[in-house]
Amino acid sequence: MSINTKKIYLALSVLGKDNLGIICNLSKMIADYNCSIEDGRMTVLGGEFAAILLIEGKWNALAKLESALPDFGKQQGLTIVAKRTGEREPPRALVPYAVDVFSLDRPGIIGNLSKFFADHVINIEDIVSSSYVDPRTDTQVCSVHMTVGIPGDVHIASLRDEFMDYCDDLNLDASLEPIKI
Repeated sequence: MSINTKKIYLALSVLGKDNLGIICNLSKMIADYNCSIEDGRMTVLGGEFAAILLIEGKWNALAKLESALPDFGKQQGLTIVAKRTGEREPPRALVPYAVDVFSLDRPGIIGNLSKFFADHVINIEDIVSSSYVDPRTDTQVCSVHMTVGIPGDVHIASLRDEFMDYCDDLNLDASLEPIKI
């Protein structure tokens, strides 16, 4: 008889008005149930706090935490969505690359970038984007940073040339560089 050693997780999506102490209260609550944050992103979007967290723990600790989340959310003024998940399947051999794009802000930039990579069967692992006013030109600028996983059999020079041409056609200043691990 074999013992199942696969980890189980609780994926959380958390959203609510930004207030001092949210991260402290949320992380304390998770630790109080003998669970830990294995991975996560937390930020402020407009006036809202937003977090996506991957919580690790024993099945019974995760179950207790999961049942306590609705009351905690009400007390803190947070909308919390929880979903059980397992370990990620090992990806095929992928080489991590960083994509950085800057442009005048306009609709469709992330959609266009994601279409390029989807058309090339390249998975986007992470996206961070922001929009801000450039103080030198007083214009709205968009900044996008992506991490993509490029299959080892892809000819990188050809992909980079095609990506740069694609971005030039869209008037995007871009780079595609390997991530040094």
